[in-house]
Amino acid sequence: MPNFIWALLIALVVSLVITPFVILFADKTGALDAPDARKVHQKPIPRIGGIGIYLAFMAGTLFALDLNLLPDDVRTGVIGLLVSSSLIVLLGIVDDYKCLPAKVKLLGQIVAASVLVGFGVQIDFIADPFGDYFYLEYFAVPATIFWIVGLTNTVNLIDGLDGLAAGVATIASITILLVAIQNDFMLVTILTAALAGAAIGFLRYNFNPAKIFMGDTGSMFLGFMLAGISVIGAVKSAATIALIVPILALGVPIMDTSFAIIRRYRGGVPIFKPDKGHLHHRLLDLGFNQRQAVLLMYVISALLGFSAVLLNEVSGGIAIAIVVCVLLVVFLGAKKLGILRMKNP
Repeated sequence: MPNFIWALLIALVVSLVITPFVILFADKTGALDAPDARKVHQKPIPRIGGIGIYLAFMAGTLFALDLNLLPDDVRTGVIGLLVSSSLIVLLGIVDDYKCLPAKVKLLGQIVAASVLVGFGVQIDFIADPFGDYFYLEYFAVPATIFWIVGLTNTVNLIDGLDGLAAGVATIASITILLVAIQNDFMLVTILTAALAGAAIGFLRYNFNPAKIFMGDTGSMFLGFMLAGISVIGAVKSAATIALIVPILALGVPIMDTSFAIIRRYRGGVPIFKPDKGHLHHRLLDLGFNQRQAVLLMYVISALLGFSAVLLNEVSGGIAIAIVVCVLLVVFLGAKKLGILRMKNP
């Protein structure tokens, strides 16, 4: 059986087994998410489920991946990913207990991303659909940090309904896994398989009605890992634009975050101020229940993921046409749902 299958299965089993203990620990230590006017749940829910996701991912990865068999530079990058992602988990745990200010949390994310870059993981170039490369040179480090912090926050911000962030992250992980298989990057298949397995196991307890939330511990970890893994290998080897695959794979949270920034800017409110204008809020307003809204967003994510996989198999002109069509559909859909309009929190 391929190592990436082992990584997925081990992570899945560990996540299923350990999450109930995380629920008990959260109850005993007061790590509970209380309901308020902006949230949709009606009673306090444990919110450090990301600990279970993190431990399951580590178990699956370390079981299936022999670091000693990797080239020195690759091994250093993987160790850097494991170390920096551990830092982001620690930041998330503190935030889930103490509710850190947005600026402090952002600074912590930048520090974790900088640690990853310090281990040599960075975006050195971007490939266009025609096989040419644009080298970032002096912009490589800031571009990598921006990319990692940006994706970390997109997953973090979409975590608003039971099972939403975990499901979308699972679909994105599987998308990048398939692209990695297409390009014969077995390291990335193991990492994404472990991430998918951990998230799937967690969904057993997180899907509506949720017994536990992943909290910032989980949402930041998932976003950080997807960003870091994409830099390490799978997408950089593709013949299409280097970062388009994970952008499409995470199209739902990226779209939601981008429109939230535009909406708040146009409304004259701080970008980090929460509101009820996110995609899942709009779907609830249209009469969808939580499960229906989440499942619809799964379908959208899966279609975007399929587009990303297809993008890796087509010529440059067709790749551009796919991206343009996706962007057009996203814009028209957002306009129809009123995501660009401000709504009172």
